[in-house]
Amino acid sequence: MAQQIRPFLTLMVTLLFLTPAAFGQDAKLIEAAKKEGKIVAYGSLESDTVEAIRKAFQKKTGIEMEYWRASATKVMDRAMTEYRAGRPLFDVILTNDNPLQIMQKEGIFAKYDSPSAKDFPKDAIDPNLGPRYRNVIVGVIYNKSVIKPADAPKSLEDLLKPQYKGKLVMPDPTQHTTTTQWVASLFKLMGKEKADKYIHDLAAMKPILVESLLPAAERVTTGETPIAITYVKYTFIFGQKGAPLDYVRLGKMLGDGHYAPLNNKAPHANAGKAFIDFFLGDESMKIMASMGEFVNRKGVYPPLPDADKIQFVEMVDLDKKGFAEKKKEYTKIFLQ
Repeated sequence: MAQQIRPFLTLMVTLLFLTPAAFGQDAKLIEAAKKEGKIVAYGSLESDTVEAIRKAFQKKTGIEMEYWRASATKVMDRAMTEYRAGRPLFDVILTNDNPLQIMQKEGIFAKYDSPSAKDFPKDAIDPNLGPRYRNVIVGVIYNKSVIKPADAPKSLEDLLKPQYKGKLVMPDPTQHTTTTQWVASLFKLMGKEKADKYIHDLAAMKPILVESLLPAAERVTTGETPIAITYVKYTFIFGQKGAPLDYVRLGKMLGDGHYAPLNNKAPHANAGKAFIDFFLGDESMKIMASMGEFVNRKGVYPPLPDADKIQFVEMVDLDKKGFAEKKKEYTKIFLQ
């Protein structure tokens, strides 16, 4: 009996010593971060979302946050220019996988194992970039006032039906990089041979091509074009404003993963770590989900029907050469 109890007592004593140290380390990190004064983040995450998180972070920690928002490409260009010049001003980057992988190859990021990472699925954690905090999912949305749910498409293949000709809008895959990725990744849903044919058939439907995903969704809200290939989250965002939108339950959907890595030359490294810990934490992820985002923290979902049933499939990464080749290919298919 004594032999059985001894290991248990040893474990309890160990935990008693370790647990205060863990909490003490958190307090020490916050204290060191406060001395640095602020955290600076660059990103493509929407400003209103960041503002809500910034207020909660500052209220909890007393640390200020500065945020510069631009497209993912512009974020990457600015960060790499500063880093190569030896004068990086940013601590954390909040953007999608493809540019982050390019920056990672340049050696820009430090490996930081945030304690908040434990609440993310293992398959959502990149060994270098950390947890994939959100999935930005591209799907099919439609206007319920123009197309009744019973008559709406039920699959990507349904978009090729004659009754939808002239009723579909999507971003131009020869110009809009996320849509280029989406088209190039269709093989992950249907296999290469079927995807190649599908792309040609989709182009033959003569979809209305717009600049990006937002104007595609906006045309659906007005009913001008009742079906769009765009972000699924717009169903919730515009629905909050009264637009009669729904999304097609495709099951598996393509999308982009977003991460929050730390600069390995961060001018406010402790503040950067403190922010990442909070950003990946329960309060921050719930704020983000409440604004329609598909976050990866376990058990947290946006207020969108059947959000928990969506199976996320990450789009392929394309380098500069890959994007150029695909855009050239899609110009022949969609525009000629």
